[in-house]
Amino acid sequence: MSTQATPKNILIINANPKPYSLCRALADRYAQGAEQAGHRVEQVDLRELNFALNLSQGYVGAQDLEPDLQALQAQILQAQHLVWVYPVWWGSMPALLKGLLDRLLLPGFAFRYAKGQVLPDRLLKGRSARLLVCMDTPAWYFRWLQGAPAHRMMKTAVLEFCGIAPVRISEFAPVLKSSAARREHWLAQAQALGLRGA
Repeated sequence: MSTQATPKNILIINANPKPYSLCRALADRYAQGAEQAGHRVEQVDLRELNFALNLSQGYVGAQDLEPDLQALQAQILQAQHLVWVYPVWWGSMPALLKGLLDRLLLPGFAFRYAKGQVLPDRLLKGRSARLLVCMDTPAWYFRWLQGAPAHRMMKTAVLEFCGIAPVRISEFAPVLKSSAARREHWLAQAQALGLRGA
């Protein structure tokens, strides 16, 4: 009897605005592993999408979605597993990713409040997520002294709020001054996660 997992639709979103980065390499190696295991993989580089970062009217006025955001919403709806790859800058995420979340995860798509409800309906249930997060800060310092603000925001305040669960986090740190051997070890970890579709 085969022990191979059922193939998943996996969407990998690289949110590092730099064209060449460890994030990009991690995304590629995760994709390589996932494809080797027979998963269906799509990759999106946010830096290549054309959209305004600001939710200019908040939630009180309409702001049309650009074609790239419409396409990304469709990809998210097709995905069973979302892989978000990004660096931590100033304890949070790059403006590119924050702008995407503001513009993309809208009422009616990611969540919906009904009259009298304190908490919204979570419209993206049925999907899991993996965060591949690069940091220059040592992971122990980020977690225990700074309180891991980027992790808590993305996992709890964003993805789980929309119904995406479980959300698992893999940290790659400290990137600054890391050796070539250490980076290759991290890339192998990403590939192994892809092989498992995890």
